[in-house]
Amino acid sequence: MRSLLKLIRLELRKNKINLYKGSLIASLAIMLFMLLIVFTEIDDPGDFATYADVFDGVHIFVKAVFMVFGAVLISKLVIDEYKNNTIDLLFMYPIPRKKLMAAKLMIVSLFMLITIFIANVLVGAAIVGFNHYFIEAISGELTTELIGEHLIRAASDAVYSAGIGLIPLYFGMRKKSVPTTIVTGVLIAGLLSSDFGSFQLGNQVGVSLFLGIVGVIIAYLSIRKIETQDVA
Repeated sequence: MRSLLKLIRLELRKNKINLYKGSLIASLAIMLFMLLIVFTEIDDPGDFATYADVFDGVHIFVKAVFMVFGAVLISKLVIDEYKNNTIDLLFMYPIPRKKLMAAKLMIVSLFMLITIFIANVLVGAAIVGFNHYFIEAISGELTTELIGEHLIRAASDAVYSAGIGLIPLYFGMRKKSVPTTIVTGVLIAGLLSSDFGSFQLGNQVGVSLFLGIVGVIIAYLSIRKIETQDVA
């Protein structure tokens, strides 16, 4: 486990990836977007009239943004390596290929797990604070039960997304294509965020659990035979 964590740190340094900065910028963008929507339509609140509506919107935007972010991360850590043939050099190191690939995929899953939960909490708290101290645009009472539901959903979204975020790997690896990987992430984000009347696919636990398992299976299959696989 310690060696795997060391590989994760080396991967982040090698690719010059600053996850803290990127996730902070993404969270701030979501926060400003939500504040703009909620507090510029005070006379006609529309879909964000209550705290429940606002929290639902936060979950949708956070999951969509970081799903695309995860696809970009897969492109940077995995697809680019295959496309530019730098993966050959990486596999020459005296480290098992499985462990190297596992480190890359763990970066993506841990990123999705941590950032989606934190972003949901921070964006939700910012909207609640702004509504309390500046403009009371959201009706209804903010109850302990509602906060608990928000935190539980934030945690469940984070867990499911840690698996779902790996699905673009399958499509990107087929043609070693960065655009395909990112487009797949966008399509998945759009599908999970879309409304079909009163039905939202991303709110269905069964669907999210199924897609999360699919992502984990894809990750497993991508490294299962990598020790003997031709990387060309």
